[in-house]
Parts: sequence; C-alpha cells; structure tokens
Amino acid sequence: MTLATWLTVVTICILGAMSPGPSLALVLKQTLTGGRRNGVITALSHGIGVGIYAFLSILGLAAIITASPAAFSILQWGGAFYLAWLGVTGLMAKRQTDDELPEPPTTKSAARDGFLIAFFNPKIAVFFLALFSQVVGTDTSLMAKFGYAATALVIDTSWYLIVAWLFSNPKWLTLLRKNAVWFERIFGTILLGLAGRLVFGILNGK
Repeated sequence: MTLATWLTVVTICILGAMSPGPSLALVLKQTLTGGRRNGVITALSHGIGVGIYAFLSILGLAAIITASPAAFSILQWGGAFYLAWLGVTGLMAKRQTDDELPEPPTTKSAARDGFLIAFFNPKIAVFFLALFSQVVGTDTSLMAKFGYAATALVIDTSWYLIVAWLFSNPKWLTLLRKNAVWFERIFGTILLGLAGRLVFGILNGK
C-alpha cells in the first residue's frame, strides 16, 4: 500500500460518505429526536454496515452479490421497502397535545436503523467494487486489502459521528427539538422520496 494510493482511497471514501442520501437523513433524524447518544449509536452501527460491504468487496464476495440478479434485486427491493417504512413512520408523527416532545426513538432502534440503512443498500457494494478494483491487484497483500477496507469503515463512521455531534449541540438542539415533529415529517418525506427514486431505478433497470 503506497501513500498516494491510500490517499486516493481516503479522498473517494470521504466524498462518498459526505454525499447527501438516506443515511444522512437517518442520522439527523435520530440525533434531533433522540439526542447525541442515539445519533452516535446510529453512526456506529451504520459504519459497521458499510464496513461489512467494504470487507466483502475486498474479499470478492460482493462481486457474487452484484453478479446475481436475484440477490441484487432482493437487496434493492428490501432497501426500498425499508426506506418507505421509515418514511411512513416519520410522516405519521403527531404533535403531543400537552406540548411535550414526541417520544424519542430508543437506542435499540437507532442501532437497528443505522445498520439496516447501510445493509439494504447494494449500491455501497457497487461503489466499493468500483473503488477497490482501481487500487487492488494480484500483488496487493492481505494486510493492505484489509487496510483499505478499514479505512472506508473509519471514514464513514467518523463522518456521521461528526454530524451527530454537531447537531446534538445544546444550542442547536433546544431550538430544533421544539419542532421535532416537523423534522420527523420532513425526514419522512425525504425518505419516501428516496424510496420512490430507488423503486423507479429498479423498474427501469438502473
């Protein structure tokens, strides 16, 4: 593993992690409605899900998934339905009659949602296959391969930990949580839109 190659992997992984999508919406939702602890748990579990794809890609197993139309389709539809379920849940959020905040999500749901939002996204496997195919060769050592995969895991987790930390700052959180129910509905709309786009892509073979 050369420094230049590693920096290439770092740069691409950072750009991939920072790109807006369902993962960002979910981490923000968990942070704003459940606080910093939920946001951190979501970030950590999401990182685990991404790390699994990174390691599978390095080991060549992700190639089997993407080469199998049935397996790829199952993951795509599973991801679409899961995003839709999260979206409907957000849209159904109701304001409390006694002006209390909506009941925050549990740490268990934060861990579950963070992992599944990554696990049910086969595009992550495609992303890592495209990335690692450019830097991994027959002469790449096993340690270097695992180093690349670990880099992807650390970068993804670190980015969402930063997001959770920033948006759980008391100065931000006090104001934002007063309108938590509206954020639930906004994020629900975003997630439904993302689910719809994914379904449209599946139906059109994209």
